[in-house]
Order: sequence, then structure tokens, then C-alpha cells
Amino acid sequence: MTTRILISGAGVAGPVLAYWLTRHGFEVTVVERAPSLRKTGAHAVDLFRPAMDISEKMGVLSRVEERATGTSRMSVHQEGARRPVRVDLSKIFGAASGRHVEIMRDDLSEIYLDAARDDVEYVFGESITVISPDGEVRFENAAPRRFDLVVGADGLHSNVRRLVFGDTPGAFIGAYFGVLTLPNVSGLDGELIMHVGVGRTVGVYGARHLDGARALFLFRSAYELDCRHHDVHRQKKLLRGAFDGMHPAVDRWLDELDRSPAFYFDSISQLRMDSWSRGRVTLVGDAGYSPGPAVGGSTSLAVVGAYVLAGELARAGGDHERAFPAYERAMAEHVRGSREAALSAAKTLIPTSRLGVAGLAQGARLISGLPSGIGRAFLRLTTKSARLHNSMTVEDYPCPPSRAPLG
Repeated sequence: MTTRILISGAGVAGPVLAYWLTRHGFEVTVVERAPSLRKTGAHAVDLFRPAMDISEKMGVLSRVEERATGTSRMSVHQEGARRPVRVDLSKIFGAASGRHVEIMRDDLSEIYLDAARDDVEYVFGESITVISPDGEVRFENAAPRRFDLVVGADGLHSNVRRLVFGDTPGAFIGAYFGVLTLPNVSGLDGELIMHVGVGRTVGVYGARHLDGARALFLFRSAYELDCRHHDVHRQKKLLRGAFDGMHPAVDRWLDELDRSPAFYFDSISQLRMDSWSRGRVTLVGDAGYSPGPAVGGSTSLAVVGAYVLAGELARAGGDHERAFPAYERAMAEHVRGSREAALSAAKTLIPTSRLGVAGLAQGARLISGLPSGIGRAFLRLTTKSARLHNSMTVEDYPCPPSRAPLG
């Protein structure tokens, strides 16, 4: 009898997991709270070598590369400095990873979902309300159904995690981030404009296929701010206060807050659970082991986690009592490394001193000016993130011949 698996979440991890589970012969249903595939103006994310390799196995690598942002140049404005530092980003990306793409998260979700759309039951506008130990699942709108396994792939604020594990607050690592869409009045195409000051960084970028520019704001806070997850008015007020007076260009971007068609704000927190499986339920990606949004390489980690989970379930013949512990063992080192890399990246991207501000700009210029081989060696020595992304290895989980990946 075919194992029936319910996945909550159609972001990145959910569709990747659904694809590989169907290729291994499982019957998959995906529920997503949003009424349709999300097009929220989300920020750009990075896919590093392991995730690129998995995308190639899925037959979608060409689409991923076609939708790349193409960001290759960066201008870094140090707060208080007269002139920006010009940086060749293509050299930095090349030094950091031999295989890398920056892509909008929404575009990536759509590509992964399309890869197995005909083989997976997708139910939008639906959310899980109860998960029973025997596999019965109740929904907000639909009739109850029974599944053999349930997977939470529903992000940092996972509903499945809350239902099964209770409240599991993230470990705040001292920073917040915000993303908004704004008109691309500067005609940005392949360029990132950054303004960096002590405790705050903002970058704006655009690409030909985007409907506008994107602004990513990062700022430090010594303590968690009084702000609820859905209190957008309060979030915008906090963002304005953190970046007020940084630079006239930044002030103009902030003026778009009340006109922006898309806005997102959250703390940068890590999930540090001892185990992300319980009974018939497990978690994948940010729902189980978010290393920290915007700084931790969580998208690549989610892709790898989804691939590994599907592979271990196939290897165990759908026996979750064997597969879930194997999945956690296989991912443990990657998760620990991503957490450490996120802490290091946050310190670099949001400097705590004027020396750190100067170091960020001058270090980027130095690496972009070095020959590729020397730049790669220097970056590996100085950044935990680059070392992690280059060293992460993933076992191959072959599919049955009749279920071989397309493409």
C-alpha cells in the first residue's frame, strides 16, 4: 500500500520534498495557507553548490539560471564617507562558491512547484488545525483526512511545529530585517547599492524581470523589540526609527513604506531544537532548523534537507521510525554549521563599529580585485559561510527506474 504523506507549506522545502517523494513512489498532498502561489515581492536568496546540484537532478537548473537576478556589481556607501566603494560581485560569488545563483524566492518556489505539479495534490487556502497521533488531520475548511506521515515545511513560524511541539521560540541573535518592494526609479539592473553604518545596513537591487526594486534592511538591537508578528504598523515604525537620517537615498526608500505593494519584517532568530521529529510528524527547512533568515543560507539548507528527508524515507520503505532519525543524523552537521555561519555573517553584514563598517567595504573591494584563485583562498580563510557552502556534502539517493527524475 502506498504511503500517504501530507506536507504543510508550498514555499521552497515543501515543493522540493514533494517532488522527490513522488519520484520515490509516495503519494503526496501539499496544503498551503495562502490562497495561491505566493507573489509577495520576497527578497533574493542564494543557492549554493549542493542546492544547485539537487536542482540539476530535478531538471530545473536551466529555469533557475534563467531567473537569476544577475546582480554583478555593488556600490558600498559607508555612512559619513564621501565616495562609495565599487565592488565586482561576480568575483566574490565566484570565490565563495564554484556554483552559485542568486534568485528571487518567489521565482524559486514557482519553479520547484512546477517540477511536480501534475504528480502532487496541491490544496491552497487551507491550514491544518489538529494532527492526531494516529495520523488523522483536521483542517480549517476541508473534511478530516488520514495520512501516514505529516511534514511541516511551513517556515520559521511553523503551524505544524506549534501544533506538535508547542511553543518553541527562536533564539534571538540580536538583529532584525525588513524587505519592501519599491519603484525602480534608478533603473537598477544587475547592481546592488548598499549603505552601511554602525549597527545598520540596507541594500537595494533590481533586475530586468522584476516589477520593481527590492530593499533589504538589517539592523541590530540589543534586546527583542515589542512587536507582534502581524503588527505591520509597528514594524514600519521600528524600521523608520532604525534608519532615520542615515542618508537621503535611504530616507527616500523609507518614504515608500506606506505605498509598497509588499512588505515583510521579522527578527533574525535561530531555531535550536534537539529533535525536529515526533511520532508521525517531522519538520524540514526553516520550520525545524532555521539558522536565521537573511544571514544563514537557509534556502540552500532547506533544499538539501528536503532531498535528504525524501531519500531516507525511500531507503526505509516509508518506515518513519527508521527514516526520521537517519534524516536528523544526516542533517545535524549541516544545521550546526549553518547556525555558526549565520552568527558570523550577521557580525559582518551589520557591523558593530566604524572599523567594522570600513572593513566590510574594503574587504569586499580587496576580494573583488584579487585574481580568482587568490580571492577564493582568502574568502575561505576569512568566512565561515563560504567554507560551509563549499564543504557540505549530500549523499545520492537514486530513484527507481520507473520514477527517475524528469529532464
